[in-house]
Amino acid sequence: MDRFRQELENFVREVYEGERKVLVFGEGPLHARVMLVGEAPGEREALEGRPFVGRAGKNLDAFLEGARIRREELYVTNAVKFRPTRASAAGRTVNRPPTQEEIRLFAPWLAREIALVDPQCVVTLGNVPLRAVCEKRLTIGEVHGQLLTAQGRPLFPLYHPASVIYNPALRQIYAADVASLARWLAEGKI
Repeated sequence: MDRFRQELENFVREVYEGERKVLVFGEGPLHARVMLVGEAPGEREALEGRPFVGRAGKNLDAFLEGARIRREELYVTNAVKFRPTRASAAGRTVNRPPTQEEIRLFAPWLAREIALVDPQCVVTLGNVPLRAVCEKRLTIGEVHGQLLTAQGRPLFPLYHPASVIYNPALRQIYAADVASLARWLAEGKI
């Protein structure tokens, strides 16, 4: 994994020459049974250098705990490894969704990371990682909570944990989807 990280750092330095991109690498046990893949780091993640430690991460942790899934047993990463930003109307630096170019740029690196971790199941969190992992053009609204296959392994799409913050009506759906994941893990289906 150290070699992977060094090669990725060198690659990003070359592609974004002259720009300072803070990379946030995945964390968790190598060969974890489950790999969570998010969209991209936010401000808190870029500051701490860890995935899903901000508000959405706290939300994710609460859902995992509620389903008795231990985060420390999961490998957690993002499809895009740096924080995509833009200037707000007030002139502040704020998050933005990754561009298609950024997603395509990191797709081979994500595929390599998945191969290195070799999880039994990949869990995508939102549309960006779903599309980065799956060859088909799917939306999270169509396939959340369903067991699919992508890149030769089980794929379990979930809404992004931030979606529940912005749309509280998704709270019950999200909890039910995470409970399904926990049940399938307990039953050995994935």
